[in-house]
Amino acid sequence: MNARITREELRSAIDAGTVTVVDALGGEYHAQRHLPGAVPLAPAEVDARAADLLPDRDAAIVTYCSNPACPNSGQVAGRLTALGYTNVRTYKEGIQDWVEAGLPTESA
Repeated sequence: MNARITREELRSAIDAGTVTVVDALGGEYHAQRHLPGAVPLAPAEVDARAADLLPDRDAAIVTYCSNPACPNSGQVAGRLTALGYTNVRTYKEGIQDWVEAGLPTESA
C-alpha cells in the first residue's frame, strides 16, 4: 500500500511546483477534466509510458482517479513503486473530492 496525501497537502505541492500529478483514469476522462498539470497514465499504460512521462524516479509523484472506490490510483502507484519510483503517494479521494472542494481543474 502506498502512502497517501491529503487534498491540502496536494494543493500546496501543486502550487509550489514540487510534485508530478498522475491522472490514473487517462484517456477521455483526462481530456474532459483533470487536476492542474496532471499527466494521463492509466494502469495498462504504466510499463510502456512511465519512463518517458516520469523520467526522475526520485521525484515526488501523486496518483489519483475519480473517487475512493476507484482502484486505478492504487494500481498505478503500486506499479510505479515496483518499477523503482521511490516517492509515490496516492490522493485516494480523487478528482470528485477536489471538485467538491471548489478547486480548479483543467481540460484538454
